[in-house]
Amino acid sequence: MGFSSLVGVAGPGFDQSEGLADAVGTKATGPNDGELLDAYSHAVIHAAERVSPSVVHIKVEHGGGGRNGGRGSGSGFVFTSNGYILTNSHVVHGASHVEATLADGRKLPADLIGDDPETDLAVVRVHSQGLTPVALGDSQAVRVGQLAIAIGHPYGFQCTVTAGVVSALGRSLRSRSGRLIDDVLQTDAALNPGNSGGPLVNSRGEAIGVNSAVILPAQGICFAIAINTAKYVAGRLIRDGWVRRSRIGVHVQSVTLPARVIRRHNLTTEGGVLIVAIEPGGPAEHAGIEEGDVIVGLDGHAVAGIDDLHRYLTDERVGVQTPLTVLRGETRQELAIVPHEVRGG
Repeated sequence: MGFSSLVGVAGPGFDQSEGLADAVGTKATGPNDGELLDAYSHAVIHAAERVSPSVVHIKVEHGGGGRNGGRGSGSGFVFTSNGYILTNSHVVHGASHVEATLADGRKLPADLIGDDPETDLAVVRVHSQGLTPVALGDSQAVRVGQLAIAIGHPYGFQCTVTAGVVSALGRSLRSRSGRLIDDVLQTDAALNPGNSGGPLVNSRGEAIGVNSAVILPAQGICFAIAINTAKYVAGRLIRDGWVRRSRIGVHVQSVTLPARVIRRHNLTTEGGVLIVAIEPGGPAEHAGIEEGDVIVGLDGHAVAGIDDLHRYLTDERVGVQTPLTVLRGETRQELAIVPHEVRGG
């Protein structure tokens, strides 16, 4: 599969040394090296045993498979008892057939409920009741250095467990659609092709991320989509089948502004978004935007580039009149625009 897989983070309000010591019945004051290693092992074992029954292997076919199509695979995890499974968009996007192999060996056809390439997340569903869901944690409570455990099916090897730490928080990752995914978790838990879509969990066995990407040929640089993002996207996919976002009907490129322009208009950023073309009849045309205008602000937020513009064009802005600041020649213009809906997925 083109895009590869990644990793995660740790749990809220958890004193790691105290929790690990409790796992082996020792005190947190001065355990020896052997006790610490045993405690670490117990924490990983506990999380893996709790989560592994919920992790699935996903096989996909494109165009019917065989000579005229393609096949791929990845991982996913059950997050509701009635069969909803989280995975990556790049694992299932455009698939003509999806099959999920459960931890007990059952192979079940899976319906693609929806996928969102903008966040590399997707939801599929198997029709089975009484499944064991993974507990979803809070990625906002994750801290750098916390234990992170990745579980998945790399290269088809069933339920492989790797462990490491959360290396960094708040990373941004470019999705296949070109849009930035914000608030991504970085980890050094080893990931390989096939881990994509599997859970990144903390020592309590709570999912803190959805493994999504690894940087090659670097070692120990892996990424997971934060579970709080996944909760939001999964909810929208189950409800609507897509994630609604807003658009203003322009073709744009990021530009760097001359220092004199920044000083003259007292701007807080060094860049903006140049309007290259305007879609006829779209929101931008109705707002009076012209080719050559440079967007530098949206609803009071500075816009330094395309990524900022995407970040602020949320679903809440659909149909809502929104202030837009542009530079036109030597002048600064304050316009009002009403974004339209665009469906992700």
